[in-house]
Order: sequence, then structure tokens, then C-alpha cells
Amino acid sequence: MSWIYNIPFDEAKGKLKRLYERVSGPNNNVDNIMLVHSLRPNTMEGHMAIYKNVLHHSENTFPKWYLETIGVYVSMLNACEYCVAHHFAGLQRLLQDNTKANEIQQGLVNKTFKGLTPIYVEGLKYAEKLTLYPSTLEKKDIEKLKEYKISDGEILEINQVVSYFNYANRTVLGLGVTTEGDILGLSPNSSQEDNWKHQ
Repeated sequence: MSWIYNIPFDEAKGKLKRLYERVSGPNNNVDNIMLVHSLRPNTMEGHMAIYKNVLHHSENTFPKWYLETIGVYVSMLNACEYCVAHHFAGLQRLLQDNTKANEIQQGLVNKTFKGLTPIYVEGLKYAEKLTLYPSTLEKKDIEKLKEYKISDGEILEINQVVSYFNYANRTVLGLGVTTEGDILGLSPNSSQEDNWKHQ
């Protein structure tokens, strides 16, 4: 599951037990990306708070499937198979159209961005530059997004999703986290701010 020791759900106590219960899915399943924080529950709490508020908050205006698409693309760029697997499964669940999801995935792989409108493509181009060449970003990159009628708030949404996935990818890749035992594609409910349960 990872290269460091993870405290199992059944052996957790105190704050860790409460956090496990809060982030768990069916049958007390906790994703390995959360389990890997078990020796420092405070970092699990911080990770989950960022994840929930960046990707699964009711005040986001971009559709959740698009934010998931950004996450899949950033994870592809970072060669993070764990996050690609989880969030592509999430994308499929949100779209409820495997043909469309597969078309989007293939468009990300070959960078044709097939199946996406120009607004969404521009967001992905920004995501790529922020992931691979962050120091080269300039004000004109933001102005380009605004040309496509992407608001400042939506630019912030994209920026934060990209930044979160770079963090998550490095957590996974740096600690050897695998999908073994995980249930792919679950996510917390966006309409309930304090609900971290995965369903």
C-alpha cells in the first residue's frame, strides 16, 4: 500500500480513529492516500480539508467533472498512476457516459483535448504550464484565460485544483502509495461542507 507503515483502521485510536471514520467509504474503507498520513493525523486533516474545499465545494462554478478532468490531466503529466486511476473513475461516475469519459481521457493523452470546448482546453493548457513550467507563467497567461470569459474566481478554482493535484501526486509518488484495497471513484458530497465521507 505504501513504502512507510500505515496504521490499520482497526488499530487506530483517538484523533486518528475519528479522522478515519470521517473520511471512510463503504465498509470502513479508507483510501491509501489518506492512510499514508496515519503517523501524522494532522497532515491527514490538512490534506482532506484542502481536497474537500478545492475539488468538492458547492460554491465552485466549474462543473465537478471538469475539475476532475484537470486532476486527471495534472496526474498524467506527473505520471501519477494512482491519482489518474482514482480520478478518472470519478470522472466516469460524474459523466455517467463511459464513451465521453474515454474520449476525454484519450484527448488528454494525445493533447488534442477532443471532446472539450475551447474554454476547458485553455484551462488545461494553463494547468500544464503551472505543473511543468510554473516559473514561466506571466500575467498574459491569466489574460488569455480571461479572453475565454473565464472569471477571476474560476481562474482561482483552476489554479487551486492544479496546485492540489501537484501536492497529492507528490505525496503518492514520494511514499509509494498504491491502489491496492482502494475503491476507485468515490468522493465526498459537495452539498455538505463538513461531510468528508466517501460515497
